[in-house]
Amino acid sequence: MDNNNYSKNFMGLALQQAQIAFNSDEVPVGAVIVKNGIICGSGFNQVIQKKSVVAHAEINAINSAAKHLNNYRLIGCDMYVSLEPCHMCAKAIVDARINNLFFGALEPKNGAIVSVDRFLDRQHLNHIVSYSHGYFKDDATKLMQSFFQSKRSSPE
Repeated sequence: MDNNNYSKNFMGLALQQAQIAFNSDEVPVGAVIVKNGIICGSGFNQVIQKKSVVAHAEINAINSAAKHLNNYRLIGCDMYVSLEPCHMCAKAIVDARINNLFFGALEPKNGAIVSVDRFLDRQHLNHIVSYSHGYFKDDATKLMQSFFQSKRSSPE
């Protein structure tokens, strides 16, 4: 993958979206979509708030960008995500025709990009998404750990 498109600024903004999720008592994952150096969509996990299993940060960001660009195909766009996407989100990233995926921390239980599966490397997909990871991974991991630690220590 050509990492020339990677921007610390945009990954930082994805982490800010994850912090919004954390502050909303949602699993802290955030995503930002960029086209030609301009943010065209963003999102954070809202599964509980929206009462929807599909309200992941990546899906919310894709919906936001599609609305902004007035097109469900996000050709020429890059996505920045604080955490490795799951299978559902990986398929949505392919279907949206996102060019590059940059993500932070690995997700050892559900990560579909490198941890549990290499979904984006499958030959049958009708669109190739380049990807790389490890950006701000310590920050993303700490946010995730803080969230789940707070869940274990708080009374039900």
